[in-house]
Amino acid sequence: MPADSSHQPAASAGQGHTRWVRTTHWVAAVSILTLAVSGFVILMAHPRLYWGTVGNDLTPAFLELPISRNHRHGGWRESAPFFPDRAGSAITASRTYEIFNQNGWARSLHFLAAWLLVTAGSVYVLAGIFSGHIRRNLLPRARELAPRQLWRDLVSHRRALSAPATIGPPYNLLQKYAYCAVALLAVPIMVLSGLAMSPAMNAAYPWLAGLFGGSQSARTIHFLTFALIILFVLVHVAMVILSGFRRQMHGMTLGN
Repeated sequence: MPADSSHQPAASAGQGHTRWVRTTHWVAAVSILTLAVSGFVILMAHPRLYWGTVGNDLTPAFLELPISRNHRHGGWRESAPFFPDRAGSAITASRTYEIFNQNGWARSLHFLAAWLLVTAGSVYVLAGIFSGHIRRNLLPRARELAPRQLWRDLVSHRRALSAPATIGPPYNLLQKYAYCAVALLAVPIMVLSGLAMSPAMNAAYPWLAGLFGGSQSARTIHFLTFALIILFVLVHVAMVILSGFRRQMHGMTLGN
């Protein structure tokens, strides 16, 4: 005799994750981890962010990050005009310290991981559109866009943290907002801003950097967007642990 379904735990509810969702999830997870490590090494070489089209050690920074010896360095020797016979010439200067700039491997790895993320993200979005997953499970309904509805879901979400969560759809409102923001907004912005930093892309498509106000602005937006993605990942992992780590990992690897 089958057990009474009314006595089954609430966590058994949920549609489970489809195979293509599980596959793209783990490819994206590995890509983001690789991007985080390699991007940090790249940033160590010049931990200063600028706004506009130009930025270097001789220009004011929009944001400075104390993550390597290149931050707030010892300064410069006396600067000199690059063209002494011309008024208003650009100036040149020599550093008074040895710069950290051993990141060639990180740039190559960063570029490779970026294309893996683009591939996984493209498959996820296209499969989600054609299967109806995005429309059915991710996009909030019109009535769910009200601030009061969001607050109600936030309160109920906090109360339900101690109970095992469902595996896969249906998602609650906070999950819908978070997943849509990352998959449909943050990742595309990060990819486009990354391309806008490429000299080759700027030469072929100068309008791309213009979308962000310049290549240096694109670099700053690229960093800030990725920082938000890392924040999402940390919160996401914390929620997985709180809602039943073994069950959630089993559901995301082998299915429900």
